[in-house]
Amino acid sequence: MKPNQKSPNLPPVLVLAVGILAVSTSSIMIRYAQSEAPSLVIAAARLSVAAIILGGIVLLRYRNIFKTLAGKQVGILILSGLFLAGHFAAWITSLEYTSIISSVVLVCSTPLWVALFSPMVVKEKPGGLIWLGMVLTFFGAVVVGMSSAVHFTNLGLQFEGFGQVNPRAMAGNLLALVGAWSETGYILIGRGIRTKIALVPYTFIVYGSGALIMILTVAILGLKITGYSIQTYGWMAAIAVVPQLLGHTSFNWALGYLNAAFVSVALLGEPVGTSILSYVLLKEIPTVFEAVGGFFILVGIYITSRSEAK
Repeated sequence: MKPNQKSPNLPPVLVLAVGILAVSTSSIMIRYAQSEAPSLVIAAARLSVAAIILGGIVLLRYRNIFKTLAGKQVGILILSGLFLAGHFAAWITSLEYTSIISSVVLVCSTPLWVALFSPMVVKEKPGGLIWLGMVLTFFGAVVVGMSSAVHFTNLGLQFEGFGQVNPRAMAGNLLALVGAWSETGYILIGRGIRTKIALVPYTFIVYGSGALIMILTVAILGLKITGYSIQTYGWMAAIAVVPQLLGHTSFNWALGYLNAAFVSVALLGEPVGTSILSYVLLKEIPTVFEAVGGFFILVGIYITSRSEAK
């Protein structure tokens, strides 16, 4: 653990676990909302509702925080919001094109990219066990990503040719990777500045700037924001409250006490929770490859957790 200036009131790993449970509901809720609303509208609503709720708390308790922020800090937070907006825009859209499990697991390849850039950006060098955990989790992600192109038949394993691979699923998988790359920037920036700014103002500025970017994108594309059913608006509000406010804010809090590589690897617990929920609620049964990949992801998280505890 990399402690903050003050000892935490709650165990950071416990808060991280609550966050993982919360974000595991995200893709399920998004699928329900996508029955009517475009993906970019859902992304804009997610960040906007979260920013509005946090804005009220900032006005009540952190009104003077903006006087203490340097212009450079504000610029960095806005950049983080840009990465966050890119993450949600790409990942939520990917759910229209590929399976929930493939999308979630590929977007969770973030640890690989965080590990590659952490030494340069935040001067954190992952230890040997963390590297092993990341290798295992990334291998699990690759296995899940292959699930759409590899099938069991009476003759054994059958690999589809390039021309036979579903281009729609490939596009969705690529969008999920773009979401992972964007999330990498978001996590690394958060690790670099999170310890210098209180949690609520930090998340308000980041979510708020991301929301403004998404609203501008929706306006430019001419997507409608009205005329949806109450159920759809309810799902969009729930996405903002549960996976965004409870889930992502837990991660941001944990970044003040745990290194970026560990937080990003722990996020790989999300595909496991998501696969269970997608099976129960949407009747999406994971393939053998998705199950095997999920196993390696769990092993990688366990190894990384042991390394962080030491």
